[in-house]
Amino acid sequence: MSHLSDREALAAVRQHHTSMLDRASALSQTLTAAVEAGDASTVYDERGNLIEWCADDLVPHFTAEERLYGLADGVAGAGLLAEALRHDHEAIAALVEELRASDGVRAAAVGQSIVRAFALHADKEDSLLFPAVADDPELGFGAAVEGLEEVVGAA
Repeated sequence: MSHLSDREALAAVRQHHTSMLDRASALSQTLTAAVEAGDASTVYDERGNLIEWCADDLVPHFTAEERLYGLADGVAGAGLLAEALRHDHEAIAALVEELRASDGVRAAAVGQSIVRAFALHADKEDSLLFPAVADDPELGFGAAVEGLEEVVGAA
């Protein structure tokens, strides 16, 4: 059985973030288009689709990532960044709950906020935290993400 190198794991995480952002953006844009068209039935359905994606994909992704954040304790200064990223997860989860309680224009705005917040969050992980962890071969980033489909996508 071959294992992911730290670099391959980092690339897989980044690619999965890109795929997730593409999907979240598409769902949010479809919701916004339905709101702009004034189609209440479609707004309801598209809001439900975005909520379902958040519940089935985004929140489990956050949970799996937090299992990796412990690796940051082995990198100087990265522990505080990991803690800040946990706070991002909490803020985005709160937006998902707000989306559940929203409709119409407000739902579209909250959906767009989720996408923007997730994009900023993923960029911090992809450019700061995970590269710092992957740069230390003693931490075993590749081994840590192996099998975490929520973090690297399906094989």
